[in-house]
Amino acid sequence: MAGERGAAMRATGATAACGGALLAAALLLTGCQGSGASRAASEKPVRTVGPVGTGGVFLGAGACASRGRERVTEVPCGSERAAARVVARRTGRLGEGPACPARTDFVLHISQARPAADEDGDGEVARGYACMRNLEPPHPGDPGGGGGPRTVAGDCVYGSGRGEVRETACDGSGRRPEYRVKAVVRTRAACAPGTDLYVAVGGARPVGCAVRLA
Repeated sequence: MAGERGAAMRATGATAACGGALLAAALLLTGCQGSGASRAASEKPVRTVGPVGTGGVFLGAGACASRGRERVTEVPCGSERAAARVVARRTGRLGEGPACPARTDFVLHISQARPAADEDGDGEVARGYACMRNLEPPHPGDPGGGGGPRTVAGDCVYGSGRGEVRETACDGSGRRPEYRVKAVVRTRAACAPGTDLYVAVGGARPVGCAVRLA
């Protein structure tokens, strides 16, 4: 289809786990390089998509993409194949650049592509990542949605062992939630009294203050 572009990509939904934490008697997860917090880990699988064409600024901010089992392509946002929109586009590797916006549903990791012959002048596609939001529900990146690349206030988690917690939908449609993140703050001291769990969420406000659900 005219206007479609693509590159090698993989999709992921959330942060990696940090091990070594222990569940203390006071129901506070401790450890994780001495931060006194448990790291949120994703249950979403990593999906690999095959290489297709190349373009100038592939999946720039505001562009739309299709979704498929084997490949993702850039398509006009008015196309019936459009499934998600780019809310932010970064260069480099995820973790080395700025975090995606809070309500990102998933991240596309874009591999570098250099065409052997540049007949149409499109040039190369640089390594980077695109922060994506679905055009239609569900939105796992929304608070309580059970997914997305970041853990935000309103999300729910459950203990998965080895000092880790995993995000799950607050409505109980997935694994039963055990804690809800009430606030995301700079330090543990900023959490409200009665906080039962500290979750390492990264970013400028790296501590999630969570309370146990009944």
